Amino acid sequence: MGNERFYYNEFGTYLRQQFGGKVQKITIDAGFTCPNRDGKVGRGGCTFCNNQTFNPAYCHRNRSVAEQMKEGISFFAHKYPEMKYLAYFQAYTNTYGSLDVLKLRYNEALSVDGCVGLVIGTRPDCMPDELLDYLADLGKKTFVLVEYGIESTNDVTLKRINRGHDYACAVDAVVRTAARGIPVGAHIILGLPGEGREELMQQAAKLSELPLTTLKLHQLQLIHGTRMAEEYALAPEEFSLFSVEDYIETVVDYVERLRPNMVLERFASQSPKELLIAPDWGLKNYELVEKIKRRMLERDTWQGKKYRG
Repeated sequence: MGNERFYYNEFGTYLRQQFGGKVQKITIDAGFTCPNRDGKVGRGGCTFCNNQTFNPAYCHRNRSVAEQMKEGISFFAHKYPEMKYLAYFQAYTNTYGSLDVLKLRYNEALSVDGCVGLVIGTRPDCMPDELLDYLADLGKKTFVLVEYGIESTNDVTLKRINRGHDYACAVDAVVRTAARGIPVGAHIILGLPGEGREELMQQAAKLSELPLTTLKLHQLQLIHGTRMAEEYALAPEEFSLFSVEDYIETVVDYVERLRPNMVLERFASQSPKELLIAPDWGLKNYELVEKIKRRMLERDTWQGKKYRG
């Protein structure tokens, strides 16, 4: 690392180590739904969820996977001609379908020139062993990262946000995935109703016990069109939305307690302004990252400083 100060394990560095150059994720909507919407697990989905907040303009389910990949690549290619690309299956639950259909979608993405692997976003209750076996074989030929929406390690919270699975389910999925040699990520929301600072610090320690390769954090955001937005309108006192200063302190405290070799992909979500109710910090993600690093420097701290493995 030379003279560069270590703050935390950055996802960009991890990808450069994997591929030897710059890599960009291209977000794909492969047309899947979610068992928490179609009635298999529940209806209405998670209370915080509006999938419109995830997808860039080129990502639209009325286009094929290959078309979305090519359009996404063209967006970056003129500026970074040497760039490599990962197909990021993000919208809804991207392992929720027959194995034949899933194979078709994944292979369609991999067939696009410049695509060097897959990142598959899904729920921990939607990962059968048959699919894991297939992904393990695929991972011998190309890069595959499975990313689970865990959101919280607290079962009371998971029930409140209508998640449709408990934390034990998430642990099981992560362990089964990692056991096959597949890199595995988790997504967590900081600031869900009922979760205070001490609980979040315990959460960091709890997640560090799992065989996770990567971790994504972001602040709770209230989004138009979600059930949580309706709950907030009725009982705003039940929500403690972060100020940017409080969030930075919480993230730094959290990162101090994480396993030192976990790769941290992001710290915030930036939803479209027309969909966002609160909090609106007026910051780009990279600006928040710089503020977090500056605060870590001021506190002379780093990822894992308070980790107790």
